[in-house]
Amino acid sequence: MAISYQNKIVTIIGLGKTGLSCIDYLQSQQANIRVIDTREKPAGVDKLPKNISLHTGSLNQQWLNESDIIIISPGLSIKTAEIQTALSKGVEVMGDIELFCRAATKPIVAITGSNGKSTVTTLVYEMAKAAGIKVAMGGNIGIPALSLLEGGYDLYVLELSSFQLETTQSLKAAAATVLNVTEDHMDRYENLEEYRQAKLRIYRNAAVAVVNNEDPLTFGEGKNRAKQILSFAEHNADYWLKTENGKQYLMAKDEVILPCEEAGLVGRHNYMNILAAVALAQSVGINLAAIRTALRQFKGLDHRFQLVHQANGVRWINDSKATNVGSTVAALTGLFVEGKLHLLLGGDGKGADFSELATLINQPNIICYCFGRDGALLAKLSSQSRLFDTMEQAVECLRPTLKDGDIVLLSPACASLDQFASFEKRGEEFTRLAKLS
Repeated sequence: MAISYQNKIVTIIGLGKTGLSCIDYLQSQQANIRVIDTREKPAGVDKLPKNISLHTGSLNQQWLNESDIIIISPGLSIKTAEIQTALSKGVEVMGDIELFCRAATKPIVAITGSNGKSTVTTLVYEMAKAAGIKVAMGGNIGIPALSLLEGGYDLYVLELSSFQLETTQSLKAAAATVLNVTEDHMDRYENLEEYRQAKLRIYRNAAVAVVNNEDPLTFGEGKNRAKQILSFAEHNADYWLKTENGKQYLMAKDEVILPCEEAGLVGRHNYMNILAAVALAQSVGINLAAIRTALRQFKGLDHRFQLVHQANGVRWINDSKATNVGSTVAALTGLFVEGKLHLLLGGDGKGADFSELATLINQPNIICYCFGRDGALLAKLSSQSRLFDTMEQAVECLRPTLKDGDIVLLSPACASLDQFASFEKRGEEFTRLAKLS
């Protein structure tokens, strides 16, 4: 829709990459811009054009009330008293995604969910690239959406948070998904249902909704319902997993997309991510040959259940980003292992209760190698546990025992700071050790 911002008083709340992208766009539209940042020394202040007024350290109520439009940072709730006051005076409040959707003229694939959205967003982007489509990826991942407008793209793939969706009215996605809904951001929302309703806004005016048949909370309703609905799940869905003669296949109805063993991503939760991505990709016309190419080549985002090495029939998986029990539970649930699973656990558990892991890891084919500050606590969970001081000692112990069909999984359920500078450094060290095989 063509909307003029010329000579409108627009107050942007929040600098940083997204705020600066809003400034660039609104300057090109000849708006009168002012910027507020509640931080005393906000990031990006050095890049602010000299002719734009800046208020720091608080929300300037007078500026807000005088505005025609407020562009609110996703980090600030629309329920904030100063924003509510401005709304009561007829000021329009929106986010950068609303600005983008009003200006974009090419199809948008929109992705949200409590977990997995970055993986699915990147995978759809890679599928489109493999098909030769001029595609851009952004939003809550990488590049702010408004910075993509001048690139002459034919398709946009956007990761969107619940915060961004709260203030978005004009999204008309060609295909959209809510991958899953679990408790998150409960400091922002009154309850799970309010959080869910923010997510479901992604389906509003969408041509195709891709829903998770294993999670009814992802189903749209009322205004938040798309024209066409596709589903993914392990069973009883349009996109599903077939198990036959000990092998698993990614399926689109009756058609085999790919044997799971040929995919660069591994693990049941990633197979669900793949199914969602394929449904989205096919909904916008991406061909199956390109989809297969991307699935074989895409190894995942760094440190998120990432296949980092494969040799002699053994797969080494880096899930160093699993810094809490819930992440490790997700990694283990439904993991398909032909041989033994060699599981590396340990680090700083931050006082967490590890007991939820006990049932999952007390399996005949799972051997636990525990290390770090809370290694001893973790080792008590399983009768098949071994205790070490360091991850390197654990890897050197398990290496001679590996056989075809085994998986070595670093999914530590703990923070890394007792022995590493970051979870990234821990993952890099695991990858180095894996490649010695």
